[in-house]
Amino acid sequence: MAPYDYDLAIIGGGAAGLTVAAGAARLGAKTLLVEKEPELGGDCLHYGCVPSKTLIKTAHVYHLMKNGPRFGLPAVDPGPVDFAQVTARIREVIAVIQRHDSVARFCKLGARVEFGQPEFIDDHAVRLNGRSVSAGQWVIASGSSADVPRIPGLDGTPYLTNRELFSLEELPASMIILGGGPVACEMAQAFSRLGTRVQVVQRSGQILTREDVDLADLVLAGLQAEGVLFHLDVKVKQVRDLGKHRQVEIERSDGTSVVLEAESLLVALGRTANVEGLGLDKAGVAHDHKGITVNRAMRTSQRHIFAAGDVTGAYQFTHAAGYESGIVISNAVFHLPRKVDYTLLPWCTYTQPELASIGMNEKRAQAAGVACAVWSEKFQDNDRAVAEGEGGGCLKLLLDERERVIGVQILGPHAGELIAEWVALLNGKGGLASLAAAVHPYPTLAEINKRVAGEVFAKKIFSETMRKGLKFFFNLKGRACGVE
Repeated sequence: MAPYDYDLAIIGGGAAGLTVAAGAARLGAKTLLVEKEPELGGDCLHYGCVPSKTLIKTAHVYHLMKNGPRFGLPAVDPGPVDFAQVTARIREVIAVIQRHDSVARFCKLGARVEFGQPEFIDDHAVRLNGRSVSAGQWVIASGSSADVPRIPGLDGTPYLTNRELFSLEELPASMIILGGGPVACEMAQAFSRLGTRVQVVQRSGQILTREDVDLADLVLAGLQAEGVLFHLDVKVKQVRDLGKHRQVEIERSDGTSVVLEAESLLVALGRTANVEGLGLDKAGVAHDHKGITVNRAMRTSQRHIFAAGDVTGAYQFTHAAGYESGIVISNAVFHLPRKVDYTLLPWCTYTQPELASIGMNEKRAQAAGVACAVWSEKFQDNDRAVAEGEGGGCLKLLLDERERVIGVQILGPHAGELIAEWVALLNGKGGLASLAAAVHPYPTLAEINKRVAGEVFAKKIFSETMRKGLKFFFNLKGRACGVE
């Protein structure tokens, strides 16, 4: 065996890279973790999930303060937002979580951490800080960055991405957001609640295009009710810098043009894989504009080089990166063949109400030619939701022809938490009967899960055939009231 410096080396100190490094080192592999940024944690910790959810919570609290009369409380004017304090809290939250991703912690686990920009010189070695470093196996987990499209005038106009958004010192008076995906919708609501006049520009006629249109439209209606202005099914023709303001010219589907102006411009049009500067061609690693090509074992075109997380361009979620990292460890360290299966990968958009999903929705079932029955429960029939003033939204349950669960979507309060019950049920190969029979505390939002499962069985249990059978065997006398 060639005398490599390390058994396993990882490029990227985000969710995927940290998970692989911790697992491999604890299993006894001589492990190197390389990160180009000055701190570990990746985009999720510093510019993504953590700061965005912190901001969303702050905006939610401010929104509640202004809406006391909805809950029988006096009207309160909390005053304008000092965004410098908001960003200070974001930094504090990041700092707390950063302790879990410290160099000292990974050194204690047995992994060496180095900072710098690595570049492959062959399929087993990289050039790092002026020297060659080799490893028997490599994992590329370099993540992704905001995708900035070629829009006329954009390169000469100041704009924000998720990288700059959470370090603003002043709250923008107005903002135009390009994009209608999860990040765009979450930030539109958060900044609108804090006092920014927000306009969203979306290329298609639907926001959250991966979701069913009925649920996406409910999110849209909720944001519109809070004052967010949407421009759907439009094309961005040009962007201009007006000094203190940004101008965006859009073209509607009927060919007419509209000019929008705002103090800030946020580009939230998806992500692009971080593959530039890694020397992937020298390593013989196949990649394209979407990211690094991998098989279901997370191997690249080089069997000893793996890739995981956003850099593959597949499912760009932190929890997906963690899952893929487990697949890498199984194959690279244990040498046990294991493949990814995204069938039950959940995700959630953290607007209010939240929209969470696992498995197929109606749109994906139709595209796959899968026949399904849809069962639905509304949060307006959930006592806890009504008590908390969160009666909007619903749960959709999809069953195949054999009445097996193939998907669940929840639009409602704490949907990201409620979907976890379905995650456990489906991954544990459990059936609807176990959920329908389970006792849930009252009153809880989670009762909606039990209720929809119970309704599936209620159709059979309370059928005319069942009534006739019970009448025959036990001489039941039937209805005591004639009102239907």
